[in-house]
Amino acid sequence: MARRAGLLVVADGKRGDVPVTARAYGQALVGETETPWGPVRGLDANAFTANPLLGEDAIEVLVAAAEAAGAGIFLLVRTSNPGAARLQDARLGDRPMHEELAALVAESAPRLRGRSGLSGVGAVVGATAPQHLGRLRELMPDSIFLIPGVGAQGGRPEDLAPALAPGRPASILVAAARSIAEADDPAAAAEDLRASVWDLSD
Repeated sequence: MARRAGLLVVADGKRGDVPVTARAYGQALVGETETPWGPVRGLDANAFTANPLLGEDAIEVLVAAAEAAGAGIFLLVRTSNPGAARLQDARLGDRPMHEELAALVAESAPRLRGRSGLSGVGAVVGATAPQHLGRLRELMPDSIFLIPGVGAQGGRPEDLAPALAPGRPASILVAAARSIAEADDPAAAAEDLRASVWDLSD
């Protein structure tokens, strides 16, 4: 249905594992799996979310899958759930863990950089901790931010301006589910959110 409507499909599976399993995840999300009876196509998603906590070797396999499919990948950096702070804001040496995760994104970003200058290696950055947005944008200047947490989780569109890359309104993708799906008029709620976010780029 999303494809018939001309929409992009993001598989929000938050996959991540050792490289051999990560390769299978990549095949299932954006590629295909070879079998004795011929190739079996995966979900054909336009992009997918992934957990980077297993490190560079697992990330490399998933980025390679996205590259081969002409798809995007969003690595978890600073998520929107309340419990994220305990681990993702914990100090690793002289910086918080979410900044170390951002460094992993920035290292992979050049590989999937498009003509616009934005990269297909993006980051999941929650709207519920807007105090981190500016710093994360500094660390990941070319990555698209997939931003959950607006609406039902308490994030506000007006707090998202620091996440925008200068001159690149397409540098954020705001994910809102309950606040739209449960609205009396979902189409109007979606349009209101779109207008609020678009105004930030002016």
